[in-house]
Amino acid sequence: MAKASKVVAGFDVGGAHLKVARAENGRIVAAATVAMPLWQGLDKLDRALHEIAPLCAGSDALAITMTGELVDIFPSRDEGVGALLAEIAAHFPDSEKLIYAGRSGFVGVNRAATLPGDVASANWHATASLVGRLAGDALFVDMGSTTTDIIPIRQGAVVNRGYTDAERLLTGELVYTGFTRTFLFGVASSAPVRGQMTPLMNEYFASIADAHRILGVLDEASDKHSSADGREKTVAGSTARLARMVGRDAGDLSPREWRDIARWFSEQQLRMMHDAAFRVASTLPDDAPIVAAGTGRWQIARLAARMERRFIDLAEIIPADKSVRGESSNAGPAMAVALLAGMSG
Repeated sequence: MAKASKVVAGFDVGGAHLKVARAENGRIVAAATVAMPLWQGLDKLDRALHEIAPLCAGSDALAITMTGELVDIFPSRDEGVGALLAEIAAHFPDSEKLIYAGRSGFVGVNRAATLPGDVASANWHATASLVGRLAGDALFVDMGSTTTDIIPIRQGAVVNRGYTDAERLLTGELVYTGFTRTFLFGVASSAPVRGQMTPLMNEYFASIADAHRILGVLDEASDKHSSADGREKTVAGSTARLARMVGRDAGDLSPREWRDIARWFSEQQLRMMHDAAFRVASTLPDDAPIVAAGTGRWQIARLAARMERRFIDLAEIIPADKSVRGESSNAGPAMAVALLAGMSG
């Protein structure tokens, strides 16, 4: 990978999180993810930008990608792109701003405003493009808090079939399930309780983070939003929330039984991912590895084992200081645009 000489701060402006990574001389030296419930208003973006200000201090350029245009405060994706660009331009009036427009590459803010279809939700393309440079043939899987991207890469090139969210949902390249924020009834309609399939309460009583917490595989730093009931993020709290999904109280079953039910939900999520990945990987060589990014790398490792493909953690192959590799992978698109912009400059 060619060395870059400038300092670039990369941003991934999502609907639930703001992700930031700082690249110096072609290497990630810092990264962070902060909760940002953008659906509550643009002031949440402004507050998050102030919070991460130290990471972009003294940078030569800002590289920006987004998915936040999807939130329902915007009447349409196009208007969402325009509003987010305007907010970023106002917050950083004197900085060089490089907007990632996917298939159109990096463009300025004014040009980006004329390409909303390319700018909208192009963050997956940035990370996949970086993986192509690093890994050659690969099935790239990025599982964040809310969604999972599954992208084929051949001979270093991104060979996606879909580009927009609608197209990618059809091709299996976008699976709307994530490691923490997904509602449990988003992965199953029933669960086995003492051998009987029990229909779920169709309420937001619990999230998949509760299942993964009960299983002991959740990094608490990755669960940045409040629990469904606003109460404690503990195994006991998660068990109480899980119990409500099947019309019970936590004391009705043993801890082992609740772990089995939690395992059921995680397994159902994995099956959704496997169905999509099986389709997407059909054009790749059998020895192409799965390269994983995001907070759900534990789940992706299980997917790789199921597909009998080698597992590579993106955190291990990116140019980054050892202490920030994990957080850099969690903030994958921000990390990717920071590195790609530095390489293109």
